[in-house]
Amino acid sequence: MGKVKFNSPLVEMEGDEMARVLWQWVRDQLVLPFVDVELKRFDLSIENRERTDDRVTLEAAQAARAHGVSLKCSTITPDRARQQEFGLSRLYPSPNGTVRNVLDGTIFREPVICPNVPRLVPHWSKPVVIARHAFGEQYRAKEIVVEGRGTVKLVFEPTDGGEAVTQTVHEFNGGGVALGLFNTDESIRGFARACLNFGLQRGYPVYFSHKGTVLKQYDGRFKDIFSEVFGEFADAYREAGLVYEPRLIDDMVAFSLKSSGGYLWACKNYDGDVQSDYMAQGYGSAGLMTSLLMSPDGRCIETETAHGTAVRHYRQYQRGEATSSNPLATIYAWSRALWHRARLDGTPDGMAFAETLERTCIDLVEAGTMTRDLASLMGARHPFVSAQVFVQRAAAELKSRLG
Repeated sequence: MGKVKFNSPLVEMEGDEMARVLWQWVRDQLVLPFVDVELKRFDLSIENRERTDDRVTLEAAQAARAHGVSLKCSTITPDRARQQEFGLSRLYPSPNGTVRNVLDGTIFREPVICPNVPRLVPHWSKPVVIARHAFGEQYRAKEIVVEGRGTVKLVFEPTDGGEAVTQTVHEFNGGGVALGLFNTDESIRGFARACLNFGLQRGYPVYFSHKGTVLKQYDGRFKDIFSEVFGEFADAYREAGLVYEPRLIDDMVAFSLKSSGGYLWACKNYDGDVQSDYMAQGYGSAGLMTSLLMSPDGRCIETETAHGTAVRHYRQYQRGEATSSNPLATIYAWSRALWHRARLDGTPDGMAFAETLERTCIDLVEAGTMTRDLASLMGARHPFVSAQVFVQRAAAELKSRLG
């Protein structure tokens, strides 16, 4: 069996803990034995981020932009406890935020539906795609701890020397905290255009969730720009029998629980982070959620594992115990990156390999080979396998199919 040849490189970003272990198993057993692809590797482990003062994250993001297709493993964003655990010199920002800010664009998270796996929300029979704006918000916020009495102000100083605009945020009589968020019209417009294009291509209605009743100017700006951009798509949506609607996020959450799926939910950055995790559990597992970031022009694509680093499973792994972490999200990060690389390069054999890899893994699950998270949905006595065994069986079946 000859390897499938890819003409251009992938930018690979390794992560932390059990997610990193799964990443290496998938790469070394399900990808590299079958494909010939150059990997531009970057180690985004928390230890290497400390060694490089986080320069490695920016370098990885710049490489992702230069080469067009990248994929990223889950990484640690340290809090105070993890700072102490790893002896970090500072609290490093989210690597996801750094990479996404360089690439800009929108993250599309979509569940993998295994027909035989019961869903926690049984009537979710069709996918819900969470479109998450990937710029600004909490991931580029400025925050301060207020130590005593004083005033926090929001100030805009025009570059052209015009009159500054100042608003008092709060007059503190004692300690507290303050936070500054921002976004740009250009990025919001790219977000809206990406969502509306995606909805049209997939035949999905699009809903943008906001809190415009409270953040009248901030969320109101998002709402206005979405409405403006939708003007470019209105005729095409009407012909396709599709709709676009802005909805209060409270109403959208209630609607999502009652619906059967089959729509795109456009969320602001942090809202999308939360809602995609909630959706993943509703469909069965965080291991069943795919994640794809696309730049506004569609040139740059980054696939990710949408779950965390699985620290509890990593502790078991360190003790030499078999773990049953679900590797499907990791497998799909690789398969979707390979598929897009092949699509951009015009190599159909690469696209076919990526599709075969995905089909092989879904067929295994449908045949009853699954990790603990999925087996528990089937019933208390349903057998399950370790993550390592699942990857090994998938590799054997893939070899047989490609033989």
